[in-house]
Amino acid sequence: MKKIFALLLAAVMVFALAACGNETTEPTEAEVATDATEAATPVMTHAEYMAAPMESEVTVETFVQGHQSWWDNKITVYCQSEDGAYLLYELACSEEDAEKLVPGTKIRVNGYKSEWSGEIEIVDGTFEFVNDGETFIAEALDVTELLGSEELINHQNEFVSFKGMSVESISYKNDEPGDDIYLTLGYNGASYEFCVEVYLTGVESEVYTTVGTLKAGDKVDVEGFLYWYEGVNPHITAITVAQ
Repeated sequence: MKKIFALLLAAVMVFALAACGNETTEPTEAEVATDATEAATPVMTHAEYMAAPMESEVTVETFVQGHQSWWDNKITVYCQSEDGAYLLYELACSEEDAEKLVPGTKIRVNGYKSEWSGEIEIVDGTFEFVNDGETFIAEALDVTELLGSEELINHQNEFVSFKGMSVESISYKNDEPGDDIYLTLGYNGASYEFCVEVYLTGVESEVYTTVGTLKAGDKVDVEGFLYWYEGVNPHITAITVAQ
């Protein structure tokens, strides 16, 4: 009888140990949060972003400097940080969030690095606001003397200025006011193409109306974002006619 009892007790212990071995436990909230953080794409510096292969996934934190008009839940945003600038092309964005994208606002962006006619940009992107109290608004960097040099492209998408430029010609997209204005400016014997993007400035802005009154030979100082299209093609946000 004692032998039978001992055998039964041993069998119960074996089953109990097997059950313990198969038991699973739910992860804690802290463990879940840690796993999510480890799975997230790490935030890149501007240098790391520029070194990343084309079409690769990228994540950056940066500050809004300006944006084009919102439409169809998309918005094109000009951003800059202390170490460099970015163009976010047709970033996914609600109309409500578009109103919050004021200059200086910090955002974290995830998308894909792409290139179009020389312009390096982030496409198919999504973003979230970073509410850590940091803000940044770039001052215009004078790059006049870099015109015609290989170094100029290193400042692509930054907020920049050009001084002492000569107006050579002005034309409207589709040959009529109300659309983009193409402005050819000269400096040191060379010509450069600038653009007043109507979706960036609007037709009622001072820069749009001022450019529309310029004449060949006028001397101007210009500010804007250093966009690239088959070469330097800044998107103008301000222009001053020299006195």
